[in-house]
Amino acid sequence: MKSKNRYSAIIECIFHSKYAEGKREIEFLREELTAVARKLRIKLPKNLGDLIYSFRYRADLPEAIRKCAGAGETWIIRPAGMGKYRFVLAPDKPLLPNPNLAVTKVPDATPGIVAKYAFNDEQALLAKLRYNRLVDIFTAVTCYSLQNHLRTTVPELGQVETDELYVGVDKKGAHYIFPVQAKGGTDRLSVVQIEQDFAVCKNKFPSLICRPVGALFIASDVIALFEFEQNDDAVSISSERHYKLVPPEEVSEADLRAYGQRKAD
Repeated sequence: MKSKNRYSAIIECIFHSKYAEGKREIEFLREELTAVARKLRIKLPKNLGDLIYSFRYRADLPEAIRKCAGAGETWIIRPAGMGKYRFVLAPDKPLLPNPNLAVTKVPDATPGIVAKYAFNDEQALLAKLRYNRLVDIFTAVTCYSLQNHLRTTVPELGQVETDELYVGVDKKGAHYIFPVQAKGGTDRLSVVQIEQDFAVCKNKFPSLICRPVGALFIASDVIALFEFEQNDDAVSISSERHYKLVPPEEVSEADLRAYGQRKAD
């Protein structure tokens, strides 16, 4: 069986073995993946964690699971501790770019040698954010990269990862923490990851103002940036901007006049 079919068969079996109409949360253990694979006589993937990662950040859950959600809702997989996970019904609000949003040109400061060898993946995206100070531009806060690929544990969630952490200071002297999730290729921004970023900030940086940021490529030279807020345990997009990295001479006088007339957030 192809990986996608193997993953779907295993996750469907776990879900339906525990699901009953009206349930809104279903817990399961990582070790159940192994037990179900044996039961179904499916060869386990070498990286067992990729099965969970795939349905949390890359692919939709199987239709047999999605049809058990009510109107306007969808099933997501949240961490529930070390080696524990939880299917949860959540509002069906995909974190997707607004196709009607204006694009802002930014003079590309990416070093030529980096641009030459960069891939269209999250590492290339993180590099472009850093060299072009796009987090600073987007948030209007002076920011500094603190750490790449933070892997840590948070109570009640277990192990979590954040692609990059920025710290920042504004004109009033207030300090911020910006966890950044970057997505390249076919990966998608996930509500679960943003929830985890809020939890990391609360646990590791309680005195800083937490402002999670998401980034993804719309095209090879256009980057969508999102800022999120959390109210009543629900994540929503509070701000979104699209930036196109261009040679300096491509930022025209007309562009500058148009940008100067935009209303501030």
